[in-house]
Amino acid sequence: MKYEVVMWWSDEDNAFLAEVPELPGCMADGPTRDALLKNLDEVVRLWIDAAKRMGHAIPEPKGRLRYA
Repeated sequence: MKYEVVMWWSDEDNAFLAEVPELPGCMADGPTRDALLKNLDEVVRLWIDAAKRMGHAIPEPKGRLRYA
């Protein structure tokens, strides 16, 4: 599944940050874009697994990548 991702650099955190707006609270970070996206893949899988266990609906992905 491909979800919309909003990604930006944080000087304060000295890292790339990203959130998945379609999955509330789903965020990750990483020192490089590649590391961030790898971490985000894992976080999305965990978010979806937790939502399924709790009986929550899983939103359909929009599949967009945005840089801020």
